[in-house]
Amino acid sequence: MAQVLEFKLPDLGEGLTEAEIVRWLVEVGDVVAVDQPVVEVETAKAMVEVPCPYGGVVTARFGEEGTELPVGSPLLTVAVGGDAPASGGADEGSGNVLVGYGTGAPPARRRRVRTSPVAPVRPADGALSNGGSPAAHRGVDGTSGPLGTGRGAGVDTAAPGRAPVPERTDAHGLTDARERGSAGARTTGPVPVISPLVRRIARENGLDLRELTGSGPDGLILRADVEHALRSADGTVPQAETLAVPRTPVTTSTPTLGADTRVPLRGIRGAVADKLSRSRHEIPDATCWVDADATELLAARAAMNAAGGPKISLLALLARICTAALARHPELNSTVDTEAREIVRLGHVHLGFAAQTERGLVVPVVRDAHTRDAQSLSAEFARLTEAARTGTLTPGDLTGGTFTLNNYGVFGVDGSTPIINHPEAAMLGVGRIVAKPWVHQGELAVRQVVQLSLTFDHRVCDGGTAGGFLRYVADCVEQPAVLLRSL
Repeated sequence: MAQVLEFKLPDLGEGLTEAEIVRWLVEVGDVVAVDQPVVEVETAKAMVEVPCPYGGVVTARFGEEGTELPVGSPLLTVAVGGDAPASGGADEGSGNVLVGYGTGAPPARRRRVRTSPVAPVRPADGALSNGGSPAAHRGVDGTSGPLGTGRGAGVDTAAPGRAPVPERTDAHGLTDARERGSAGARTTGPVPVISPLVRRIARENGLDLRELTGSGPDGLILRADVEHALRSADGTVPQAETLAVPRTPVTTSTPTLGADTRVPLRGIRGAVADKLSRSRHEIPDATCWVDADATELLAARAAMNAAGGPKISLLALLARICTAALARHPELNSTVDTEAREIVRLGHVHLGFAAQTERGLVVPVVRDAHTRDAQSLSAEFARLTEAARTGTLTPGDLTGGTFTLNNYGVFGVDGSTPIINHPEAAMLGVGRIVAKPWVHQGELAVRQVVQLSLTFDHRVCDGGTAGGFLRYVADCVEQPAVLLRSL
């Protein structure tokens, strides 16, 4: 007899208490393996795929796409044991640890079966029998019936009262010979693929899965294998790539006059709103700014890149200048402990940088930026920027910053008064670099000018310290050789 185990939304770390379901990766009736991602959720920090610690047949899902669930609420139920589990079954520990879900525990210590709304799997044929309570019969599309009739679930519900039959699979949960593509494809043996998302991408793009060699365990075909094959075939991005984009609508047109629109403050947008409001409420901030001639800095970067090797980004050079300035003015790399009424000067510089994404503003963090050179900083900025663009930043990538660098020049503006990223004490803003008339060596010339602004917490320092920091940054921008003194 099989057991039906309930998988709850785990604690994703960093104090997060809820998450929004962006996209289900499995359907009711699908066979899942231990540690297989089953749902993509968006927290206040990032988009993450949640792996299931059990292997078996999905018997129920809880929550539609777009629904917010608190940590600890049920996500899905899985029938394990008998012929149901895929590759490893429920008796093997999950190797993908989430907070609240251990790994490698002996079978006797695994979570006991709760009173289940779904009857166990019959060992004889693996078919799921009729469940007992309405919760068990709630389908993924909101209809009733044995295990629901979700899209692509592969469950036979044609005859009332007859047990639904999952899609035919082998012992490892691999699909049968029904997934065929071109006429030249092999017609026998299972297709080594578990994920219904992978099958869908292949089906929508006319790709024969039998022609692929999987890079996963035991030749398992992964999503990356399918996307690589499609790109290799025609050099384009597969149609299903758009599935990675969250379903939150983005308004691009001007609303009709007189029509009110309500946009929920939740997810990343809600987290940003809360943090900015708290910053304005708690921090007595002040801003100073200065124009600087960036011509020599641009020339120095061009010379570095002309010398060969990995390219150095302008943002990396500005970050290196920031870390040198913070070494001279450590008051700005601090936080205020309001309960203890203490200023805590931090021993490491974890440099955040503002990045605009389709889901809103995020601030990825470069760890130990003060220990990195320009080349290392360039590589880390590139990695985090790509992760922000694709929505794969982890909560750890977005927390722990001690100082923020904000390049709002990418929006084509000259200046701004940034809001401090609470609980930090300061943020350096960099405007666009634009050709302007400038007095250089006693003569009027056209130079590349940038406006720098520093917003700081007036509790941690006075204007003299803030001005000294900003002046040092401007001096390094105008004369990069000044930076050599601190290297």
